[in-house]
Amino acid sequence: MKPPFQVLYSNDTVNTVSCTSPYHRKGEPFSQRLLEASVDETADRGIDVHLLQPGLSMVPWWKSRQYPYEEHIRWYETTYGTSVRDNPYARYMLEGGDMVGAFVARCRRAGVAPFVSLRLNDSHGKEFVDTPGGGNIPEIPGYSLHCVNRFYKDHPQFRIDPDPAKVGKEHWNTRVLNWANPEVVDWMFGFIAEICEMYDIDGFELDFMRHCNFFRVAETTSAQRAAVMTGFVKRVRALLDRTARSGRHRWLGARIPCFTAALDPLGLDLTALTAAGLEVLNLSPYYLTAQQVDIAAIRKLAPDASLHLELTHSVAAVGRVPGSYDNTLFLRTTDEQFQTAAHLAYARGADGVSAFNFAYFREFGAPGRGPFNEPPFHVFRRLRDREWLARQPQHYFLSPHASWAVPLGRPAVLPVTLKPGGEARFTLDLAPPAGGWQRGGRLRLRTRDDLGVAEWTAKLNGQTLVASAERGAPYMTPYDAAHLPAPEKIRAWLVPAELPRNGDNRIEFTCRSGNRNAVLEYLDLALR
Repeated sequence: MKPPFQVLYSNDTVNTVSCTSPYHRKGEPFSQRLLEASVDETADRGIDVHLLQPGLSMVPWWKSRQYPYEEHIRWYETTYGTSVRDNPYARYMLEGGDMVGAFVARCRRAGVAPFVSLRLNDSHGKEFVDTPGGGNIPEIPGYSLHCVNRFYKDHPQFRIDPDPAKVGKEHWNTRVLNWANPEVVDWMFGFIAEICEMYDIDGFELDFMRHCNFFRVAETTSAQRAAVMTGFVKRVRALLDRTARSGRHRWLGARIPCFTAALDPLGLDLTALTAAGLEVLNLSPYYLTAQQVDIAAIRKLAPDASLHLELTHSVAAVGRVPGSYDNTLFLRTTDEQFQTAAHLAYARGADGVSAFNFAYFREFGAPGRGPFNEPPFHVFRRLRDREWLARQPQHYFLSPHASWAVPLGRPAVLPVTLKPGGEARFTLDLAPPAGGWQRGGRLRLRTRDDLGVAEWTAKLNGQTLVASAERGAPYMTPYDAAHLPAPEKIRAWLVPAELPRNGDNRIEFTCRSGNRNAVLEYLDLALR
């Protein structure tokens, strides 16, 4: 039977401190009360499964036997010559705290199924492994304390790139460990084994997306990579069966790319993996919400698995403010975009949805990045209701999300640079509402700079559209008042109700005049 879960909710733990919330005032240090409150706020919301990511996986925020927290602190202080015992997370753990134990107990009380989601190859902070004093990020005191451990420090030969200090986006995913080494696989399995043996969880998720690089692809074959990962999943499946209490079944899931092109480099043969016992596939676009994903193709590869499309707090990054680490300006995902993504996902074979970084609708990171809002928890009950979703206004979009996910294997369709006289073509997969499209809509494109007096034309499925003077947001939203683009960066066209069709729809934009290049960053289609 398929898992009886439709809505999954991911909790990265650190949002309890990094975000300002009704239960966390800015600057308040970590405490177990904050973790428990983050579980409580998901009760009675239409959420079935709460997945806890207990830290960044390199440093256990649980009662580890393989790498006890006290041992980690002694090693870190000796290696980097700095005292870290006053760090709030360190203090909690050294005083006997147990985040996974507290989380499971609170989930039972809140009536949601407790899962642990473990990041299998997290890259955060690895650039500081050889930095005197351990390095740091100003707004996250003791950052590297939670990111590096003795195993990573002592075995540079096990890394994809032995030198993690290289800078640039292209090196973000090269600092991770190389799973072609059996020692790496065994080390991570050791963490999973002790969690499954010690805690009464209902399921376990293997997070292949933090961060999505596990092999030197040029040095391995597809079969070699698949053998490593399929063997690993078989071990975890057997572990879950062996440690299940009172004959209860424990579910095995994986957070994997939502694009099929990314599966082979990661060693993810979905047919073999589901045969080995993988049951829940959490289809992730990496960081930003995406609607145009490969659910239908993944359904063919894993016909019996439970598929869930991952939704996040943002659809696009639209700039930065001066600051250090978390200083990105985000265009927030709206209710209509959540609803449209879920409707399309169900139409293409999904069984449910999941939420990632959902708490980050709240204030976090460098100052000056608002507006911020409380997360729209109200959407989850609606995202369960396929019939209701099929009757709602639709808001499709394409954004440069793929540029955040270089290892996902699919070339970014945006941004695109057009010269005067140039043409850009895109495809949008659309799913009709109940009864078909009865009213027209509006197609928009957004560019990086003002368009001035440049003339543009647009076609949908080969038919030229009539330009619209209305360029504003198609639906009212409380989330993005400060980050909506100026009308000078937007062009819009009316879409007759008879033009959209179920499946792929061809969109063509032509820059017919102008004296400079235009960089297309975003497009959307609203159908009422």
